[in-house]
Amino acid sequence: MKTNKMVLKTGPEEAACDLHVHTACSDGSASVEYVLDYAKRAGLRYIAVTDHDTFAGSRKARAAAGPGGPEVIPGAEISARDDKRGRNVHMLCYCPKDEDGLQRFMDGTLKKRRQQKLQMAWKISRLYPGFTVEAVEQQAAESESIYECHIMQVLCDLGYTNTAIGPLMEELISSRGSCYVPNSYPSARAAAEAIRDAGGIAVVAHPEQFDSFALVEELAQSGLIQGVEVWHPRNSEAARTRLRQLARQYDLAETGGSDYHGQYAKTPNPLAKCTCTPQQAEKLKERAG
Repeated sequence: MKTNKMVLKTGPEEAACDLHVHTACSDGSASVEYVLDYAKRAGLRYIAVTDHDTFAGSRKARAAAGPGGPEVIPGAEISARDDKRGRNVHMLCYCPKDEDGLQRFMDGTLKKRRQQKLQMAWKISRLYPGFTVEAVEQQAAESESIYECHIMQVLCDLGYTNTAIGPLMEELISSRGSCYVPNSYPSARAAAEAIRDAGGIAVVAHPEQFDSFALVEELAQSGLIQGVEVWHPRNSEAARTRLRQLARQYDLAETGGSDYHGQYAKTPNPLAKCTCTPQQAEKLKERAG
């Protein structure tokens, strides 16, 4: 019988590290405990839980990690803005010495995101009978903020759609959606400086997604980043080649990860779909000191 088999790993052949993972502490569907068990079953050597603008998932993962499973590298993914080009950008942070200080920097984004999503939820409540803002808040109870997936899961539960991350989300709450409310983020430079001041390692995430190549060069030239995410599902082969060249030019660590979100992903994206090698993960740790 012919079967369809998904190729899980895109990255170096000896790869065994997923350094870009989301949990229910932000906009992933899976609990920290589930992710750790999944990572153990997948045979990962290192994992970094990098929830959006919070160390909550990372801290839970480090506390829950047990023998036989992967080593957990401290991490978070900071939402920022490339003001020069008018684009969003995500900055991964690893191994900060002052987590609390960096969390205070990220708390402003969590609060603004929560208010933004509540306003969007209120607009949707005027259009869909049975949909309430309170239901969205309950759906997001495990998360440190409110995300699109929480709004859409409520609509799924009510039967208005059977896909949380799909056409109805685009119609309602994408940047072109009828119920969209704008939000603002700190500049990429401010985010990189905050990571530096906290004693962490700054890595530009999935540069092809937001066309962040020029920003990578600018931040590298300023000494504000120490790495770039080469191995990612949204980086094409051409992008990976370009990013590896930039990494060599500016002596940047090459990282990789799946950007796992569980069921809250636009395309199937299992843990360890994209990875980096243990040597690359260890180089990242060495840079943190």
